[in-house]
Amino acid sequence: MKFQLTKSDNTTNARAAKLITDHGVIKTPIFMPVGTLGTVKGIHNKELQKDVDAEIILGNTYHLYLRPGMSIIKKSGGLHKFMGWNRPILTDSGGYQVYSLSANRKIKEEGVKFKSHIDGSYHFFTPENVVEIQKNIGADIIMPLDECTPYPCNYKYAKQSMDRTHRWLKRCLEEHYKSPPKYEHEQTLFPIVQGSVFSELRKESAHFVASQNALGNAIGGLSVGEPADEMYAMTNTVCEILPKNKPRYLMGVGTPINLLENIALGVDMFDCVMPTRNGRNGMMFTSNGTINIKNQKWKNDFSPLDSSGYSYVDKDYSKAYVSHLFSVNEMLGKQILSLHNLSFYLWLVRQARKHILEGSFHSWKEKMVKNMQQRL
Repeated sequence: MKFQLTKSDNTTNARAAKLITDHGVIKTPIFMPVGTLGTVKGIHNKELQKDVDAEIILGNTYHLYLRPGMSIIKKSGGLHKFMGWNRPILTDSGGYQVYSLSANRKIKEEGVKFKSHIDGSYHFFTPENVVEIQKNIGADIIMPLDECTPYPCNYKYAKQSMDRTHRWLKRCLEEHYKSPPKYEHEQTLFPIVQGSVFSELRKESAHFVASQNALGNAIGGLSVGEPADEMYAMTNTVCEILPKNKPRYLMGVGTPINLLENIALGVDMFDCVMPTRNGRNGMMFTSNGTINIKNQKWKNDFSPLDSSGYSYVDKDYSKAYVSHLFSVNEMLGKQILSLHNLSFYLWLVRQARKHILEGSFHSWKEKMVKNMQQRL
């Protein structure tokens, strides 16, 4: 994997770059649609490639490990072949599930024992087998086992968790470097910065992660309920330390405004379930604000979903029609808004890149943030 920095913004820390992998070139800033179980919910691969033009998607180690399981994925030749996707894939290690399944897991120095949410069976993730699982999945970018601390948590717990995450990282890297890829493409591991919302811990973790000299780095443990200002403060602290010549991935973030504010701080990569999850629930993101298509005001609005034309659905379908689809619980409405929202997110980061290259990012970003704060 190679990272080529193209241009940095003059008034912010935003940057435009290229991430070169064996499955294709990713132009950053980039948003990664979440394909937890080997599919981005409700979206065909053809639409992901030709309409949304997603350059990379995300899969989840925890969920893929449980279903369909490693045996099937290995027999298929890896996740790329299994799901018919020939572009880059990133897999989360399952650290977020450690956080979200707090009632059904036990953290030890060796790893994490957890109870399947599907059938109640018990499993054990270690730093070593999480790397092995991701090697079998075949993702281009893989993550180490870490603990995503809850918000709020006290300093002592955040410190203990961070130190354990660092010890796990060393074991992950050792396993990663000694075990070759399972398929005919390179796999790269991104260490994860933790430390909750404590600036001192974030600095310590960022220095530790930077010292591992990996090809890219990630920032975890944010967007877990903390105020946006605290998220931005922690991101800024970490980005000032992580090397500028390597990609920075902010995990699980976030709203369109979150994306723009964190791009301004120096983040290159994002993922979040929000575009599809909110789309399935009737929320539509646009450059002029958010729309709840279930509101009665859209029942007689025959204008296109969005005049900016992020995707074909914006000009093919009216607000009144999609409002009708939701009122009768027709699955097509959920698909249309999922596709629209993904297209909008990818349009947004590409516009950010365009304005970084043109030297007008800051003024454009301020205008967009103001627009997107509106509820239409």
